[in-house]
Amino acid sequence: MPRFLHKSFAPVDIAWLAFFRILFGCVMLVEVIRYFAYGWIEIFNASDFHFGFYAFEWVKPWPDPGMHLHFAALGVSALCLALGFCYRFMAAFFFIGFTYVFLLDETRYLNHFYLISLVSFLMIFLPAHRAWSVDAWLRPAIRSSVTPAWTLWLMRAQIGIPYFFGGIAKLDSDWLHGEPMRMWLAERSHMPLIGAYVHTEWLVYSFVIGGLLLDLLIVPGLLWHRTRLLAFCAAASFHLLNSQLFHIGIFPWLMLGATFIFFPPDAARRCLLRLGIHPRSATGRAVHSTVPRWRPRQRVLGALALYLAVQVLVPLRHFAYPGNVHWTEEGHRFSWHMKLRTKSGDALFDLVSPSTGRTWLVDPLDHLSEAAYAKMTTHPDMILQYAHYLAAQKRREGFPDIEVRARAMVSLNGRPPRPLIDPRFDLAHEPRSLAHAAWVLPLTEPLSRPSVRLEENDRHFISGTE
Repeated sequence: MPRFLHKSFAPVDIAWLAFFRILFGCVMLVEVIRYFAYGWIEIFNASDFHFGFYAFEWVKPWPDPGMHLHFAALGVSALCLALGFCYRFMAAFFFIGFTYVFLLDETRYLNHFYLISLVSFLMIFLPAHRAWSVDAWLRPAIRSSVTPAWTLWLMRAQIGIPYFFGGIAKLDSDWLHGEPMRMWLAERSHMPLIGAYVHTEWLVYSFVIGGLLLDLLIVPGLLWHRTRLLAFCAAASFHLLNSQLFHIGIFPWLMLGATFIFFPPDAARRCLLRLGIHPRSATGRAVHSTVPRWRPRQRVLGALALYLAVQVLVPLRHFAYPGNVHWTEEGHRFSWHMKLRTKSGDALFDLVSPSTGRTWLVDPLDHLSEAAYAKMTTHPDMILQYAHYLAAQKRREGFPDIEVRARAMVSLNGRPPRPLIDPRFDLAHEPRSLAHAAWVLPLTEPLSRPSVRLEENDRHFISGTE
């Protein structure tokens, strides 16, 4: 244990951390600008109803113009992170502000938003402002050219965990049979270079096997000096291709930049020196080479062990639920199951007041945006939330005994549409919890070819019109 403590707190070059701070701040600033440029901020106040995360349903958007001011403040904090100005405060502010946005709408969940929340949380505790920053220029006493080794390995672990669990998740029957990759490639015949081959099986399985191997091997490949350059080239090709195929915003660029932290910690400093740039403080003096005093080492390592244990256990929780996680969605979020399934669906809701005999048929498209509707129809917990919302409305109208049942048909990875919700269950009285939902019907349909999608004219499956 003493030897492990010593290695964990051994000084390493702080250049990697300063580089990562600048990278993270710049990428986050670009993301905030994108929200303004594409008008995405208006989405948060477009409806009175929002799908909330479990236990965080109380998180609501600011009234106009509060959301615009909130994103403006996020942009300022991201810029300050990149500059290293008021670093500790800005890191905490960005974490709280971004996580607030993340929790506002469950339909907008993305794995990279979750990763950004985690990374911004860790940044609060890392001494990323002790070099190449405005703070170090204003306060020479905090300058340092080194940082404890645990800071490097913590961030490497945080970036490596999505890769590893993403690879484990790809050991899945549908993925190994080529879906949904086959469906996605079929839609990209217009792309240069690969467009002429998107219907060929060799290209499909090149992506399937290549994605699996990259996720599982990229971290050890980057850590071993003999394979580091090859692994980096593979990661760069992977993320650049993803940016063109799936248009997933900043995520490929963030992950591509983050791969540099797997290089030697002084790599950024050596690159600057080769360019003739000598990384010094604003006063022209070389940065110090002493490690600042830290909290008791055992407590630091204990906190790190607890944090990493949570990061390892949370992605495994879906094994505690029965059925196909991509169908039931139980334990799917926060588990790094990335690009493993495509789902389409349709849903209607039957409302009944037994005491009055009145009935209603509700089409969610009358209340929800198309994007929210598309997400809701394939996620049982969102269907339950919407059922509770409809029940609350009717209770306010004077129907206290209202019952709500859902008819939802869903297609997973090209399977023919199948019922997702047991229509015998009154969802108005089903509590929202983390326990297995007995009202979600199991998926028994094996994957078969050719792929089938649920199109707009397939609504007769649930409407009973045919």
